[in-house]
Amino acid sequence: MAVLLVVGFCSLVAVAAAGNLYQDFDVTWGDGRAKILNNAQLLTLSLDKTSGSGFQSKSEYLFGKIDMQIKLVPGNSAGTVTAYYLSSQGPTHDEIDFEFLGNLSGDPYTLHTNVFTQGKGNREMQFKLWFDPTKDFHTYSILWNPRHVIFMVDGTPIRDFKNLESRGIAFPKNQPMRIYSSLWNADDWATRGGLVKTDWSKAPFVASYRNFNADACVRGSSRCGSTKSGWWNQELDLTSQGKMRRVQKNYMIYNYCNDAKRFPQGLPPECSVA
Repeated sequence: MAVLLVVGFCSLVAVAAAGNLYQDFDVTWGDGRAKILNNAQLLTLSLDKTSGSGFQSKSEYLFGKIDMQIKLVPGNSAGTVTAYYLSSQGPTHDEIDFEFLGNLSGDPYTLHTNVFTQGKGNREMQFKLWFDPTKDFHTYSILWNPRHVIFMVDGTPIRDFKNLESRGIAFPKNQPMRIYSSLWNADDWATRGGLVKTDWSKAPFVASYRNFNADACVRGSSRCGSTKSGWWNQELDLTSQGKMRRVQKNYMIYNYCNDAKRFPQGLPPECSVA
């Protein structure tokens, strides 16, 4: 593990991709359904009719570049949700969400994203993944700095939530957040609005995790001092913006900013900002 100390503020910790998952995470629920295997290089969550399972990070982070490789539940995963997210606690919490909504065999997974600021969410964007996320591990990343929250899949940006505090829009910048992940049954809404139920004859359902990497500020101050390079200042260049636009054009299936019926009093203010 390489460690860079930022004097006066917080520690910037670069966790090696082959880090020990016991050192990074605690299994928090599931009564043995969550397992750390392969010399602490692999973590699995499982779901059966009795219970799902979950884990959380030992550390809390305030800004950083967070990567995790995940292989999702294969086969008929309808009704299941694999959630992977950053969150603080309390009624005014901040949260940055990846949620993977299972589907019938052969149908694409839905990737659901959301951003909560000061306890307010309702900023959902959903995508159909352009690959089979159950055949191999893929990297899901959150780049979070004082100006952006960027969601990435295998290094390709899919969403950029910008700091628009100057327009009166809250941005997650003061609350350290832990990483959480869980595998659970949500067949009342997850697949086709709840029309397709979980087939428990296919249980246990298993999702797998490896190669966690956090180049991030561990809980301390609300800023990272003199760290002004790398992810701290990163934003999307023209090439990356083009990649994100292509993903959104071809694979985005829901954007809250296009849902006027949901917001009869007017779309959220960030939706009017180009």
